[in-house]
Amino acid sequence: MTALGTMPPAYLSPPAKGSTMIYHGIRLKAREGVTQEQLEEAVESMRNQGRVIPAVKQFVVGRDFGGDYDYAAMFVIEDLDSYWEYLTHPAHAHTDRIGMPLVAKYDSYDITDDEDPEMGAKIADLHRRRYENDPELAALVGQQQ
Repeated sequence: MTALGTMPPAYLSPPAKGSTMIYHGIRLKAREGVTQEQLEEAVESMRNQGRVIPAVKQFVVGRDFGGDYDYAAMFVIEDLDSYWEYLTHPAHAHTDRIGMPLVAKYDSYDITDDEDPEMGAKIADLHRRRYENDPELAALVGQQQ
């Protein structure tokens, strides 16, 4: 588990033939009035997810340029089982609980080269199950939409 910025360019080449990965991206804009300390705590919590969640193979967390967002993150995950591990890990839950109240706008998306036509529905189902299992989190996320 390393930040993408620390890897040599050759490491970032596409996965080997037959191998797929899921790239989970998050972009966020802070609410007005959020202090720099609060924002730094939430950003550091996202970095901590990359360091401590075993399912995360690579990650980058930093400033977002080129859009109407302040920060962004990308987590590289191998498969759907690993994605579930990532989504339900306590470090991820911690970030949501301290970070979501600070967010004015966010975007969460996934990119994969897996050719399964049902992959989008399978990923959406993981998120649905997560929210069903954690109504408090679902309410937090619902406030942002």
